[in-house]
Amino acid sequence: FEFAGTVRRINETIPILFMSAKDDLPSKRKGFQLGIDDYMVKPFGVLELSARIRSLLRRVKREEDKDVLSYQGISVNKKTREVTSSGRLCELTLKEFELLVYLLENQARVVTRDELLNQIWGYEYDGETRTLDMHIRTLRQKLGENVGGCIKTVRGVGYRLVRPET
Repeated sequence: FEFAGTVRRINETIPILFMSAKDDLPSKRKGFQLGIDDYMVKPFGVLELSARIRSLLRRVKREEDKDVLSYQGISVNKKTREVTSSGRLCELTLKEFELLVYLLENQARVVTRDELLNQIWGYEYDGETRTLDMHIRTLRQKLGENVGGCIKTVRGVGYRLVRPET
């Protein structure tokens, strides 16, 4: 229990499969309260152990996939804050990164200017709304000619992602 607690304090995402001879409910509950992912009581079969490990690894993979957004040659890793465009690493400012992530997370629709200003700059933002236009322009430039064209202006409304023109 102490080891599981220490591991969980150090790393919240590493999967923990607890194997114990203790099959009482308080022991199981204590393990789950420490943050373990699964609890197996000895004796157990190798096939069950193998199946539970595969299940935990699939769950971890799905969680990692949520951190990576991709669209038409653009790849964004939200955890490492790395952005690549056509395989080339792009250095983005904080606001450019947040804009790109928001557009990627909402790629199925038009995102309004007000929504972007509220989400990226906050409700209190009273600055010139051309700030948004300038950030979009530099974001397009940094993504490059081929991929930057994915961000289309919807006149009088906002922005949306589209397939780049070839």
